[in-house]
Amino acid sequence: MSISASQVKELRDRTGVGIMDCKQALVKSSGDVDEAVKILRKMGKAKVAKKASRQASEGRIESYVHLGGKIAVMIELNCETDFVAKSDDFISLARDIAMHIAASNPMAIKREDVDAVSLAEEREVYESQAEAEGKPAEIIEKIVDGKLERYLSESVLYEQGFVKDPDQTVGDLLSGAIHRLGENILVGRFVRFAVGESGTEIAQSG
Repeated sequence: MSISASQVKELRDRTGVGIMDCKQALVKSSGDVDEAVKILRKMGKAKVAKKASRQASEGRIESYVHLGGKIAVMIELNCETDFVAKSDDFISLARDIAMHIAASNPMAIKREDVDAVSLAEEREVYESQAEAEGKPAEIIEKIVDGKLERYLSESVLYEQGFVKDPDQTVGDLLSGAIHRLGENILVGRFVRFAVGESGTEIAQSG
């Protein structure tokens, strides 16, 4: 079927993906732009999986200050080459993630980075709550697992809904950038400061 330039432009504006990939996705979706977006996301995840093991030792430090100087974030966003690190797309991505961290206050970058002791303590709290509510013993574990899953999705950076677009996670945002820029991109570490809070720690990926 014939794919118009306006369809390609619309899809590219929505996803940031290259023209040829946009055309390919539109052909597969018979011109349905919404379906083409889904196809591109699947294509992106496949490409991301291939790039995930590649070393990302370049990048940049970006900062963001919020609420009249009450909250500040510094983030190290890594990529593979200095060329990509200096691109407007990469710089904008680093700023967006720093802003997200300021707003959402994640406790870790990935779920495997969450402190095991803190997770065990959280599990104990949920178990005690379920027992106090008189839940049957055979379903307490399922209830606790469900609450822990929700806790992690709300507390881990890569799994939080992105503040500018809650329909995608920060992990999805990074995957899209990897697909567009063709390099492995990851958050190396970040620190968030808030006036009046003590004990600020650097969150970094293990």
